[in-house]
Amino acid sequence: MAKVDIVIPCYNYGRFLEQCVRSVLAQSVRDLRVLVIDDASADESVAVAERLASEDSRVALVAHRVNKGHIDTYNEGIEWASSEYFLLLSADDMLAPGALERAVEVMDANPDIVLTYGDFVNWRDTTPLPVLPPLAGYSWARHELLLAMCHSAGNPVPTPTAIVRTSAQKAVGGYRKSLPHAGDMEMWLRFAANGAVARIDAIQAIYRRHTAAMSNAYFAQMVRDYRQRQLAFDFFFEEYGGGLPDSRILLRAAHLGLATDVVSHSVRLMRKGQVKDGFALMRYAMSLDPRVCYRLPLWSLLKPPGPEGRSRLMAMTRDVATRLSSFGGGAVRSPR
Repeated sequence: MAKVDIVIPCYNYGRFLEQCVRSVLAQSVRDLRVLVIDDASADESVAVAERLASEDSRVALVAHRVNKGHIDTYNEGIEWASSEYFLLLSADDMLAPGALERAVEVMDANPDIVLTYGDFVNWRDTTPLPVLPPLAGYSWARHELLLAMCHSAGNPVPTPTAIVRTSAQKAVGGYRKSLPHAGDMEMWLRFAANGAVARIDAIQAIYRRHTAAMSNAYFAQMVRDYRQRQLAFDFFFEEYGGGLPDSRILLRAAHLGLATDVVSHSVRLMRKGQVKDGFALMRYAMSLDPRVCYRLPLWSLLKPPGPEGRSRLMAMTRDVATRLSSFGGGAVRSPR
């Protein structure tokens, strides 16, 4: 049996697929399997995968005849995995040299660790591919991931660096269809509730940013992502809260942290003159946790950019005071 299984979901990323697969095949851990799952791409993805599979017996291909979406594709990969360790790697990202070896060393020596992650290089594909110098050594540390995620209301785990113990992945299950934009965040919460987490102090992956990236976001998508982050915490604590100490305190901390992020965003919008959108976000923040009113960075509204912003200052300040007094009713809440 192979030591590591790597699933590479691909949808219209044929132009990136070879770089991704070769970054895996070049790893110092040679005992691995790669499964490319093509989700009915309209480009050359299948042809590229077939050629790579013909050149290296460690590569296999599953080609969907109809598009199933990324969540079903991810879960299909999880069901296929049977090696000791597992990685879900997007077809437009790449592994850093030595990434698998470092993760395997940590988990081999520490059976309680179920998830490892590390640093990554953010690369825009309009620039030259970054050259990563070989590492003479690395360090790692256990990380109280659940506590950190609740207090920051964020996701510190870069997905292409998340190498996990396959038995733990099977135990926590697959991705939720109801969380298409925050599924990885909720997944890491589940791992943190089922074992120890290690952060490797080394670059483990290259994350590609490009104009076609599925994660590109505009204002409406940012609102959607805030709501998805809330649902990720809510779903997690609904399932695991009964077995966690201080679960109510942790969930409240997550809501307050998220509300604080939303308020900061709302103030930035108002300073740019997008008052309506800014107030909509602020109402949503207050619905998450009314305590956020004590954290409102209204002082930043005193620095509106440009003459037009300064002329709006007094009107906006009066409007903020009036609207804040009405936040007790009509709050915008996420759908359940």
